[in-house]
Formats: sequence, structure tokens, C-alpha cells
Amino acid sequence: MEPVIQVEHLKKYFSTPRGMLHAVDDVSFTIEKGKTLGVVGESGCGKSTLGRTIIHLHEATDGKISLEGQDVTKLSGKTLREAREKMQIIFQDPYSSLDPRKTIRSTITEPLKVSGKMSKAEIERKADDLMELVGIDQRLRLAYPHELDGGRRQRVGIARALALDPKFIVCDEPVSALDVSIQAQVLNLLKLLQESKGLTYMFVTHDMSVVKHISDDICVMYLGQVVEKCGSKELFRNPLHPYTKALLSAIPSTNIHKPMKREILHGEITSPINPKPGCRFAARCKFAKEVCSQPQVQEEVSTGHFVSCCRIKELG
Repeated sequence: MEPVIQVEHLKKYFSTPRGMLHAVDDVSFTIEKGKTLGVVGESGCGKSTLGRTIIHLHEATDGKISLEGQDVTKLSGKTLREAREKMQIIFQDPYSSLDPRKTIRSTITEPLKVSGKMSKAEIERKADDLMELVGIDQRLRLAYPHELDGGRRQRVGIARALALDPKFIVCDEPVSALDVSIQAQVLNLLKLLQESKGLTYMFVTHDMSVVKHISDDICVMYLGQVVEKCGSKELFRNPLHPYTKALLSAIPSTNIHKPMKREILHGEITSPINPKPGCRFAARCKFAKEVCSQPQVQEEVSTGHFVSCCRIKELG
């Protein structure tokens, strides 16, 4: 079966006064229909930039992006707009991502009006259906974003993303700005929508507990590169890369009889501006040796489990 999203050697660099910032550097993966790929890593690792580059909020520096088998890497004009209807995003901050001067109904109907494919009556019916689908009461249709709590605002963002019946949605830390109890409601809503509509997600987060709950597969990113990629259960059962182990060790535990053994990272973070060849995690890795200064190659150490570490066989 053709994957919904296929990313091959994707790169996104930004020019700075000090040189080129390698925000996303040679990233490859596929996402099957109806599946969720979790992308995790600490702040600044390139997770959000990766998602925004895939849906063309940023233009790729190099590499290839395919949507349902069609190359959508270099599009413009009408073809870009058509592709964007199939690829949507749910933003991290549900308040700043909504226009404070538009009512909830206007926000949801805006993409429908821009597409020009529906009559006024059809747009009104579609808006009602979307509000019901995401759990927004019709009495709030004329409310403004500042009149809603965070959970309802994020539901508006989800309804807007669903308006044009997309195939693929980038969820850019959609619950990190919400209370814990509301986080669970929004996550469950996303999973129900995925099951009912066959949606494909890329779920960006730094919360390992959240990504475990919602993802089928997980990519671990460090300074623009994927250092480990495998199924969600496999990652939590058998993490291999030293950075992945450090991330998992930071998950809070409620078991007082079996405290977590923390992996404390030391050393300076490598600059993402004009980085040298070799492992970018080496400066913080207690296992690093001279060989780590050589370019890294992603290897499949077991079925579906890929790791980018030249010493992984030695350490494993």
C-alpha cells in the first residue's frame, strides 16, 4: 500500500549571520494511512520545522516530499493550494493561532469559503457538522477566542484543520498548552477522529508519555537529525540510542518502590550552525570515541528498528 506521506533526505536550512543553521538535516521516513508518527526530542531539535516544511509553511532546502505517491516538494500556485487542502496543521498555542477578530463560526468557515467549492448553504451545514464533530456547542458559534477556555479553542483549531477533509495532519504539540485533564480529552478526540475518518497524523511533542499514548511509530530527533526510529512499543521496551535512553529516563514515575534511574547528560550542545560531520550527540555522550567524529549511517539493527550510531553494535 502506498504511504500517505513519504519524506526522503529532507533538509531545511536557514541563513544566519554566522552561517547556515541546519534545522532539519537529511531526514527520511514514511507514514502509512491511518497511522500516527510521533516525533520527539528536546526544544530546538527541529520537530516543528520538520512538520512545517512537509506542509509547505517552510520551503524545503533539499530532499523530496510525496503525498499519496505524488511529488509535492516544489509546488506553487494552484497545485500548491490543492496539495495544502490535503495537508493541514493543528498549532501548539490555540489562542495565538486563532484570529481574535473572527467568531468561532467565521474561523471554521474561512477555509471552506477560500476553497470556493461550496455554496453558502453548504458551508453553513458543514460548519454545523464540524462543530458537532469536535464537541463545540452551537451556542458558541458567535463567540470570540478570548471567550473560550484553552480546550475549546483547540477544538476550534481541530475543526478548522478538518474543514477541507484532509488526508494528513501535522499535530504540532497540540496539547502542551492545555491542562492535564483537558489534554486527555483532546488526545482522545484526535484518536476518535483518526478512526472515523482514516486520518494520518504526524504528532510533534516533547512529552514522552503523550507520544506513547497516541503513536504507532516514533522518530527521535536530535539537532535536526533522526537518531532512532521504530515502533512505539519497541522504543519503550528496547531503546538503543544513548539520547533516547536519556529521554525515557526523564519520564516521571509514580512507582515509589522502583524509582527511575536517571541518565544525566553532561557537556555542551553542539551548534546547529555549520555543524561538523559526525555524531551531533557525541559532545554529550558518555560512550563517545574518536570514531564518532565520522559521518553517521542509519542502520536497521532489528526489523523496523533504525538507529544512527556508529557504536550501536558495540554498545548493544
